Amino acid sequence: MKRIVILGAGTAGTMMANHLRHELKKEEWEIDIIDERVEHHYQPGYLFLPFDIYEPEDIVKSIKEFIPKGVRLINEKIDRIVAEDNLVMMDNLDRLHYDILIIATGAKIAPEEVEGMKGSAWQKSVFDFYTFEGSLALRNKLREWEGGKLVVHITEMPIKCPVAPLEFAFLADSYFKHKHMRDKVEITYVTPLSGAFTKPKATEKLDHLLEEKNIKIESDFAIAEVDNENKTIIDYGGRAIPFDLLVTVPTNKGDAVMERSGLGDELNYVPTNKATLQSQSYKNIFVIGDASNIPASKAGSVAHFEAEILTENIKRFINGEPLKEEFDGHANCFIETGGGKALLIDFNYTHEPVEGTFPFPGIGPLRLLKESRMNHMGKLAFRWIYWNMLLKGTHIPFVSATMSEAGKHFEPTN
Repeated sequence: MKRIVILGAGTAGTMMANHLRHELKKEEWEIDIIDERVEHHYQPGYLFLPFDIYEPEDIVKSIKEFIPKGVRLINEKIDRIVAEDNLVMMDNLDRLHYDILIIATGAKIAPEEVEGMKGSAWQKSVFDFYTFEGSLALRNKLREWEGGKLVVHITEMPIKCPVAPLEFAFLADSYFKHKHMRDKVEITYVTPLSGAFTKPKATEKLDHLLEEKNIKIESDFAIAEVDNENKTIIDYGGRAIPFDLLVTVPTNKGDAVMERSGLGDELNYVPTNKATLQSQSYKNIFVIGDASNIPASKAGSVAHFEAEILTENIKRFINGEPLKEEFDGHANCFIETGGGKALLIDFNYTHEPVEGTFPFPGIGPLRLLKESRMNHMGKLAFRWIYWNMLLKGTHIPFVSATMSEAGKHFEPTN
């Protein structure tokens, strides 16, 4: 009996467990999935929790609920991977042999990387919303906050869900309007990029949204420290931005297991072939989701598209066939803009966000790079799709793993 071991039971790992259990013969392949956590979190819900749009029970369920029958869930901590010997070493001293390893350990915030960020003001006047604990603490703060300077800040790229900080700024504008205190809140969006959006075309098309919502932008800001005593963030050039409430996206890093195993880069992401999702160092190791260093967005939609392609490539690997170089970096993301509206963007490695319709050419019903109520409803509907289809490895009709060009208007990028 041969064994596939999946590290991580988050979005990507759970999808792979479901895909592979359906595709591989049970009498030939054992599948183990390892995660020290017992709860599965719908991470896009972290964005909505601070604004009382979602409740905690909307975004937290048991991991066991989504692991398919015939897959063994191991709730233990991983110490390290010994790739040369095809072994996963556990914290409890167990040794697990694998024939194929799938790394789906995700990415985590590392506020300690910036001086003063995780200091005395952490979860008092400095908050994150990329963790459940941070998002919940921020919800409690916003309920009582009386206004002042709100700074929404990104430390550095890459980060999970690159549009989420911008969505937070837009939703904050809407939230404070609803509370009849928008005039008491000054919102500043601070980014290390040269524009508000990660893609230049999106910035060009959508920059007007910040002006319309009276959100100031400070770009090209490379943070050096958080000065909690004077309530300012300071960049390496000495530029200082004051805040009363700082909502920051800290440095995102891959799991520390990769550092202990000698498999990660300087941010603990695993070097991965961007088209096949195979490790660049070991042929029987594959990487999916936020754990890899591929130049695609770290978002749930990307993991979904990767899972379909990776399943096919693992079957090919087992059969000794050439891997398909098929993953094109496809991502599509809803961007909440507040006021019950949202944008939808669709892009890949070679194309910036395109205009047009999705998922049906010429029909939609969703419009790309256009604000609409329909896009907002799509964003909210995705939570049901996530719990009931995506995690369980169910194919989502009309949505292709690779980016379709039909019904879209674009120019290739270099």
